[in-house]
Amino acid sequence: MASKDGFSWTESQGLKAGVPCIGAIQPPTNLNDDSQHGDFDVIVVGAGYAGLTAVRDASIAGLKVLLLEARDRIGGRSWSSNIEGYPYEMGGTWVYWNQTNVWREIARYGMQDELEESYDFSKGIDQFLLSNAQRTQSFSHADEDALMKTALEKLVNVDGNLGKTAVPFPHSAKMSAAELRYDRMTLADRINELRDELTPNERLCVEAFVLLCSGATLETASLYEFLHWWALCDYTYDGLINYLVRYKFHGGQSSFAIRFFREALATGNLRYAFEQPVAAIKQLEGVRGGAVEVQTRAGRSFRGRRAICAVPLNVLDNVAFSPPLSPGKRAAASRGHVNQCVKVHAEVSGTHLRSVTAISYPHHALIYSLGDGTTPAGNAHIVAFGAQHNHFEPDEDVARAVDAFRGLAPAETDMCVRRLVFHNWSKDEYAKGAWFFPPPGLLADHLADMRAPHGHVFFACSDWALGWRSFIDGAIQEGARAVVAVTGSLAGTPSL
Repeated sequence: MASKDGFSWTESQGLKAGVPCIGAIQPPTNLNDDSQHGDFDVIVVGAGYAGLTAVRDASIAGLKVLLLEARDRIGGRSWSSNIEGYPYEMGGTWVYWNQTNVWREIARYGMQDELEESYDFSKGIDQFLLSNAQRTQSFSHADEDALMKTALEKLVNVDGNLGKTAVPFPHSAKMSAAELRYDRMTLADRINELRDELTPNERLCVEAFVLLCSGATLETASLYEFLHWWALCDYTYDGLINYLVRYKFHGGQSSFAIRFFREALATGNLRYAFEQPVAAIKQLEGVRGGAVEVQTRAGRSFRGRRAICAVPLNVLDNVAFSPPLSPGKRAAASRGHVNQCVKVHAEVSGTHLRSVTAISYPHHALIYSLGDGTTPAGNAHIVAFGAQHNHFEPDEDVARAVDAFRGLAPAETDMCVRRLVFHNWSKDEYAKGAWFFPPPGLLADHLADMRAPHGHVFFACSDWALGWRSFIDGAIQEGARAVVAVTGSLAGTPSL
């Protein structure tokens, strides 16, 4: 099966839209004509991890569930292709056993032994390349870790305690006065404070790393959110690596997501329709116990007792709500998050680049890259991250993307690009950006607004999770939270 999402390129086939994906669902619906209006207990809009968790938990609880998804696949912003038996992660990728919601589900589906290390420095070249516009320096990975650790510790040491005092409870719903202050600071503000403390190499490393995390610019991203990530990762550089970029599924994220969908489907309580973008969610007046009507762009109308809207913040404005959303929720959706990261995979000849990492900043379209696996053909898999604000869009200029990979390493390393695979999240109308990263003040002003229900409509998305916000763990947490709220709301109310 294949999805219409994503792109792949090889020299022989050129650029092709759509890639194979085990998360592409066939048939696209199990609805029949009689269930067009239906009598659903809950309608879930969106099949990312938050929506999938909500669908599964509600189905297991015995509720009659309808899932509406705009795409032809599950996974939302976390999905994998499967090209010639090898998965390329198009969005969210890495997981860790100390992310408790993720690990609960991994254990539930018996996938404990399906994780692998994303990179393996025991193979290939022990090399970290650090480039700016003037020169390229080469280091060992031990040197890389020492440099990154020192640089990042300077960044987060806002309190003289490596952030432990500044963000003591990273899963709390409340932000302290200090956290509110840091949320109104940009990453640029903090780095400017450190201008006399960071060496040139430290500054290069720290700026590239926080841009990798935020997918934004130093001037548009919240300092607090990076401090929050640091706190979640045990306030250490080693924690950042373990939690954020070390472990992934051998079969790709879609091999995980499909388990949620299949378990829900096995209950017999789930009806679904893919390729059905939702246009409007209306709360019906005068219905005892409450009811909602969900309308698709294709003109289909579905009725349920409750709805869970599991779409990202940046596309919340795609849906017309009646009555209108609260002013705070509308303001949050209008501001949106700032991550416009471009993530591109390359298969390059040979395994000698399997263990190379590189920073190329600020002159290069691809800021950060690392070896991410070995393909069945015995070639190295490199994943690299850039930014759309650098006017880097591989689907518009694939030749530039190929050249960008070749430019990551010195000419003598012979980076021969065999394949590119990517998803342009900025152009995706159902995402309008990559993983969540907030601008200054968004969380301080509107985190509670984003999390609040709207009458009989509940909201579930990793974008406003309290702990692992923007991560798969946070999405699972939010989907479960929404179902608890829905079942509580339905208790004692009559069926439609």
